[in-house]
Formats: sequence, C-alpha cells, structure tokens
Amino acid sequence: MKEFEYLEPQAMQQALEWLNTHRGRARVLAGGTDLYLRLRKGIFLPDYVIDLKRVPRLDYITPNRGGGVQIGPTTLQDDVARSSLIQQLYPALAEAASWVGAVQTRNRATVVGNLCNASPAADTAPALLSYGAQVKIASAQGERTIALEEFFVGPGRTALQDNELVAELILPAPQPHTGVAFFRRTRTAMDIAVVCGATMLQLSNGSCENATIALGAVGPIPLRATRAEAALRGQTLTDQVFEEASRLASEEARPIDDVRSTAEYRREMVRVLTRRGLRQAMERARA
Repeated sequence: MKEFEYLEPQAMQQALEWLNTHRGRARVLAGGTDLYLRLRKGIFLPDYVIDLKRVPRLDYITPNRGGGVQIGPTTLQDDVARSSLIQQLYPALAEAASWVGAVQTRNRATVVGNLCNASPAADTAPALLSYGAQVKIASAQGERTIALEEFFVGPGRTALQDNELVAELILPAPQPHTGVAFFRRTRTAMDIAVVCGATMLQLSNGSCENATIALGAVGPIPLRATRAEAALRGQTLTDQVFEEASRLASEEARPIDDVRSTAEYRREMVRVLTRRGLRQAMERARA
C-alpha cells in the first residue's frame, strides 16, 4: 500500500481548504469501510487522506423547517436505521440502512460515504431516490445542491469534482397519502444485493398521483424506471396495472452476469420484487 499523509481537520472549512490545496491527490474519509479496502488493494493511490471524523457535529439527523430531514456526512448507517425520526418519516430508508453489512459495518460506515462510493448495489440509494433526496455539495469556493439521481454518473463515479465533498443529504417532507416499500434479494443475509430497490406511490381519490421505482444492482448506477413510473401515474391501481409496470421496470433494468447472479435472474427478480413493492407501497399509502 502506498504511503500517504493522514490529515485530521478540526472544521469543515479546513477540510475543504485542504481538499482544494491537494486537489486531485486527496481522498476524503468518513467511515472508511470501503476506502481502507481500496487503499490496501491499490485501487486508490492518494497522497493525502482527509479524515472528517474529528470535525464536530457532522453526525446529525435534523428536521428542517420544511418538514423534511437533513443528514450529516459522518452520520452512521446504524444511526439512520435506529433513528425514530427516520423510522417515522422515511421507514424504507431505515429498513435499507438496517440491511447494510453486519452490525460492525453499520457502526462504522456512513450513509453519505456509501453514496460517494457510487456502487450500483448500494442499499440506501434506491430508498433515498424514492424519497426524492438531494445532495448538498461543498467546496472551498461554495456550495451547490443537486438531485440524488444526478449524483451518480457511472460505476464508482459521481458528480463530485476533485475539490468537492458531500456536506449533507436533504430529504423533502413526506407527502400525504404516500407509501414507500424497500425490497432486496441476496444470496446470504450480509451479502451484496443481487437486486435491491424501492417503490413509492402517492394516491389521490383512489388513483396514482405520483410514483417512483428505483432499482439497484441491475445497472451501472442506481436508476429510476421512468417508463414504469409513467405507466402508473393517473391509473386506478389494480393487479393488472402493477403487472404492467413491473414488466416495464424489468425491461428498463440493465443487469449483467457476474459471480452473484445471472442477468436473466436479476431481470426476473426486478419484475417480481417491483410488483411486490408496489402492492406494499399502496397498502402503506392507504393506511
């Protein structure tokens, strides 16, 4: 493993200034569960590692004035899974976070770090997409906010510039008569997902006003099945409508064959699990 200089900023601004000074030669560390492995394997060869853990008050889950929630960059997966606020307002996110690795991993790994790895199979990504999450990105020059679906640009690649980091996740206020369901299929309980995803349905006068179908592990990035979503909007929700939307979601998936599964199996699981997730989302929206 290549030697690097380990930096411990005491404030966010200091971290951003160091990241800008060492632009292109530094990596940010939040939890480190993936970064340490990649450093050891020589996938990352930075000259500097900037550890955010000593920066105070970045591990927050805070309600905002708009009725939504803001999540800090060093907030742990276990914090999100156990948060009563997240469980109440965003239960599918709490469930997704509870499935990330083992308990030891969840008490080290951060939600923001998981997103910044840009793994197509990141469990929390579909849930966050279904809730319409936004990402606040910071640099020494200022801040910008983008939708999470614009954040992923390829396997292991995000919209971050080499002098930027994710300063916050922003979840909008849940809408009335809305239900969200998370689903996941793996070989073993702690294995990386073969398929994961989340479905969101917002109902109005017995029909679907809005819908989101977010999928993971079946494409180069966590993705939205937009054709399937369009097939749900304005419809009275029946088994036939769910079957058609699930079929379209399966067609929109872009799975590959790998050591965990075949593309054919993944595509079929998208159809089955999406249909199941839509039914669960409808039941929760009606509750």
